[in-house]
Amino acid sequence: MTSIRTRLFAILLLATGAVWFSAAWWIQHSTRVEVEQVLDARLAEAAGMVSSLLSDGRVELSSAAGAMEVLTTRADQGYSRQLSCQIWSLDGTMVGASGSAPEGRLTEADSGFSETLVDGERWRVFTEVNERLGLRVMVGDRLAVRDRLVSDVTRGLLVPALTILPFLAGLIWLSVGRGLAPLSRMARALSARSADNLEPVEEGPLPRELHPMGAALNSLFGRVAAARERERSFSAYAAHELKTPLSGIKTQAQIAAMAPDEETRRHALAQIEKGVARTDRMVRQLLELAAVDGATGGGGGKFDLMEVISGVVSEMRPPADAKGIDLHVDLPESLPVVAGDPVLATLALRNVTENAIAASSMGGVVELCVAVCQDLAEITVSDRGPGISAEDRTRITERFFRGQNAQGGGSGLGLSIAQAAMERIDGTLKFCTRKGGGENVTLTFTLMNAGVR
Repeated sequence: MTSIRTRLFAILLLATGAVWFSAAWWIQHSTRVEVEQVLDARLAEAAGMVSSLLSDGRVELSSAAGAMEVLTTRADQGYSRQLSCQIWSLDGTMVGASGSAPEGRLTEADSGFSETLVDGERWRVFTEVNERLGLRVMVGDRLAVRDRLVSDVTRGLLVPALTILPFLAGLIWLSVGRGLAPLSRMARALSARSADNLEPVEEGPLPRELHPMGAALNSLFGRVAAARERERSFSAYAAHELKTPLSGIKTQAQIAAMAPDEETRRHALAQIEKGVARTDRMVRQLLELAAVDGATGGGGGKFDLMEVISGVVSEMRPPADAKGIDLHVDLPESLPVVAGDPVLATLALRNVTENAIAASSMGGVVELCVAVCQDLAEITVSDRGPGISAEDRTRITERFFRGQNAQGGGSGLGLSIAQAAMERIDGTLKFCTRKGGGENVTLTFTLMNAGVR
């Protein structure tokens, strides 16, 4: 890809060239207009002077045209004998002509300015009529001479300018390089950093135009540092949480191996089974958390809410039955299509339902009901457990956090997984104390094509 310096150089050079050539065209145009105006005025003055000399009797008619030789410009550049004069009677007889005049009649026009072709050359002619003497004075010059004069004047202005153009291109190249020097310094400074250096970039020395880039880099460094800290915390918490059940499994396995009787062995094996179940749940939730963290927003997907609820209820029936808990589901006859990722929605609803079952006592009831209101669908999972204390309510969705009223051997990941999954699909997760004891957890989804009328 072309470098910024090359692109800026090309843009500036093209812009300068466009302005340069526009100026050249304007110089040529304006020079031509000015020269033609001056030379036209000269033609008119010369014709008027000859007519005046003839009227005053200062010059004989036979020598009047010859007097035009005095008006001829003599120079080394080929402009000699520029003006030519012819004197004609009004009846069409040539009375006299200057030495540089062509043999043919300069113009057929009766008076004023005209352009004509004489002997293969184009002429610009001014005709002055002297009614008193019955004469027509014609003064003209060749258009080729005018064109050469305009070209010479334009060339004299443009040649020095074109000579300077390469030097200007070099100055543009150097100036662009100097202007981009702060970017190069920033690149070198960032390249010299170690992978662990996430300190903010100092925006003070940067030019004003680079402040947004510096701010964006600092924001990125902050997010990366936060992500690293979360990974460190995640690894530490996960290692700690996995260490406890694994140590228990190891201990119970040793007890089972050395058990003096069958009862002790059975009890140890039962504890091993619980430890394995706890570890299995922990690993599953860690994998779910990783899947949620790596998922993108679910703005483009859609799913059938009825299928998600049916799948979660079928999966949660066995653990609910094991505790004698009645998993009561209150669903309408049909449910709308919901925007989002069905996998993330399933993760959120399953973890909330699993948490409600774990919080409920033996023989309790967990209720799951759905309500559709305007552009939203709400699933409320209710239990009669101890609920969430006021002190824990603000931290209940933190990873590995277990509240004061937490039941069972959970890892503190379920609600954080549900919260993260709902955020990914632009949904919400709300907690509310249930009247009479327990907790209501509401998952809110956006209906597909909500807001389109």
